[in-house]
Amino acid sequence: MKVVLAPNAYKECLSSPQVAAAMARGVRAVGAHLEAVEVPVADGGDGTLEALVAATGGAVFSVSVEDPLGRPIIARFGMLGDGVTAVIEMAEASGLRLLSPGERNPLITSPYGTGQLIRAALDRGAERIIAGIGGSATNDGGAGMAEALGYRLLDRYGRPLPRGGRALLELARIDSSEVDPRLEGVLVRVACDVTNRMFGPEGAAAVFGPQKGATPEMVEILDRGLARLAQVMEEDLKIRVSDIPGSGAAGGLGGGMCGFLGAVLDKGIDLVLEHARMRERLVGADLVITGEGALDGQTVYGKAPVGVARMAKETGLPVVAIAGRLREGYQALLSHGIDAVFAIGHGPADVEYFMLHAEELIAEKTEQVVRLFLAGGRVGPATPQPAP
Repeated sequence: MKVVLAPNAYKECLSSPQVAAAMARGVRAVGAHLEAVEVPVADGGDGTLEALVAATGGAVFSVSVEDPLGRPIIARFGMLGDGVTAVIEMAEASGLRLLSPGERNPLITSPYGTGQLIRAALDRGAERIIAGIGGSATNDGGAGMAEALGYRLLDRYGRPLPRGGRALLELARIDSSEVDPRLEGVLVRVACDVTNRMFGPEGAAAVFGPQKGATPEMVEILDRGLARLAQVMEEDLKIRVSDIPGSGAAGGLGGGMCGFLGAVLDKGIDLVLEHARMRERLVGADLVITGEGALDGQTVYGKAPVGVARMAKETGLPVVAIAGRLREGYQALLSHGIDAVFAIGHGPADVEYFMLHAEELIAEKTEQVVRLFLAGGRVGPATPQPAP
């Protein structure tokens, strides 16, 4: 029997490779003859780097970059097992988690460090780049990233703009004469699960700005700045990013990557499953087990477990999800390719207990799921009895 284990991370508890390893222990506890195939996954947000590196036998590298406020930090990027595909999480260098609540100010924060990560990947010989852009602290349309790669964003006097979303109001010209030549021909694919445009009522500033510290007055400034950036990009780079669904992701970084890097925006989980060779791993499987830290009614909207289930159902495989917690609306998953849902808890306990013992609880729950699956396989139609 072959069991494919494709979990997302249990956020703030276990990475997806750790969850997959715990599930594998549960499978092996049933019997050494069972094959456990670990395929940790992610949906483009936190954990994408670890999941893809683990799934492909790649490596993680650390490099000194600047955080959203220009301070030096150590951030990571990965090279996949093929040796030519890099994976970058912008949150490593430019994430909201790097700032205290009092430091959040998208008028001045910048994804310059994300550009430095891209440059470091090019130094490692990257020919393709996968970028996860969830958790951004910035709202400058990728201007800071572009600066780190050699673009010059200039005001009407030819002076370089300061960093941050507010400075975009003064943007007059984009000079690409000094852009890193290694970007030519590099394919950049961005894991992006939102469809917001770069600016406007449903744009980056209006929808995501407040969580990054923007007041209503700041939102208005940021929105005008992104509109100005889109206009100048169309004039100088000959690309119209404002109409691209997802261009507003990560404070407009989605659109910035399209304009400055020629990137393609993809659904996060589909991109991860492709590079993890999920279809190949599913060949000959009997059962698929997925999951993540919490499952609820929102999980059906592009999250990893549903993406795994959708692919598994293409070949008719049964899918079970194991979560840390089940929250309101989780039953919706049963209409999206997941056949059964379980939580790791089996009695009264607090969250701290579950987090402390998550690995053993995941292994135990996985073992019971597999035992139940095997028991179900032994149940067939009743043997017809001869007529009296």
